Amino acid sequence: MGDIKSVAVVGLNIGRSHIAEAYAPRPERWRLAAVCDRNQERLDAVADEFSAESRTLHFDDLLARDDIDVIDIATPPATHFELVSRALAAGKHVVCEKPLVGSLHEADLLANAQAQSGQMLMPIFQYRFGEGVQKARRIIEAGLAGKPYLGTVETHWKRTPDYYAVYWRGKWESELGGVLMTHAIHQHDMMTYLMGPVRRLFARATTRVNAIEVEDCVTASWEMANGALVAASATLGSQNEISRLRLCFENVTFESGGEAYSPGDEPWTILPANQAVAADIRDLVADLPPVGRRFLGQMDAFHEALHGRGPVPVTIDDARRALELATAFYHSAQTGSDVSLPIGPDHPKYRGWRPDRA
Repeated sequence: MGDIKSVAVVGLNIGRSHIAEAYAPRPERWRLAAVCDRNQERLDAVADEFSAESRTLHFDDLLARDDIDVIDIATPPATHFELVSRALAAGKHVVCEKPLVGSLHEADLLANAQAQSGQMLMPIFQYRFGEGVQKARRIIEAGLAGKPYLGTVETHWKRTPDYYAVYWRGKWESELGGVLMTHAIHQHDMMTYLMGPVRRLFARATTRVNAIEVEDCVTASWEMANGALVAASATLGSQNEISRLRLCFENVTFESGGEAYSPGDEPWTILPANQAVAADIRDLVADLPPVGRRFLGQMDAFHEALHGRGPVPVTIDDARRALELATAFYHSAQTGSDVSLPIGPDHPKYRGWRPDRA
């Protein structure tokens, strides 16, 4: 079979996008060994569409199979901890959708489980994969951007009551949060991917758009570890959907395109301070290798990691940082306090941020 790895995809709502964008276009890399879903109609539709070798309603069926290398978990958020834990214990590599789990405590437990299993666990942050964000990342890492000053990150999307007709959405117990966890988590990850870790945060959160338990409007002020400031906002009540990042550095200003669901893609506006910086940037990015967009780029890089040809492109440490940021958001919004990061086991929200468990 050579480089081909066999994969089973569990949860065929967003899981279908994993197949369509990443696995199906690369038959020389991936074999779709199985698909799994509790909904028989959806299971059959996706299995037939992509000619999956097998289909099942039962997750345990996948764990028992020796011919499955990777289990891709794209189920509702509250199920992730149990399913990932069981898949690692069964000796499978694991891909898991965001949010990875519902607390920093669970993230730390999974980090230990992964280490003990010897398997790879890759959380999904597909918006990192695009030519625009990768150019910005290279320029910043090379030092050409200079001193970071300020950033803004906007997640202004639209969700209506029809979206929340799905039984698990809009509820603390099953979705684990609202716009912070399910939508803005991607753009916030992109901002820290480029600007580095957050040192302090103050946030406000409320529910204004839909009749749901969880938040759908948030704002926050971040102080970064490098001294820069970031303003973040997210809503599910925007009539035009955009995801936009803007970063102001000493020598360069970066601005992403406004595409809601692929903000890492070109075109990004990269404005150098002068011609000398512009020339250095042109030379630096001239040999930037092509980056597959979204799930394709992330799964391509994961395939390389499985064969020892590169690092795991997104790690559990990356997912923990995203959850740490969300924990700080919720704690600040619920208490009206400024929150310092990092967050450890002594923090009151270390074992979860849900207000119904406060």
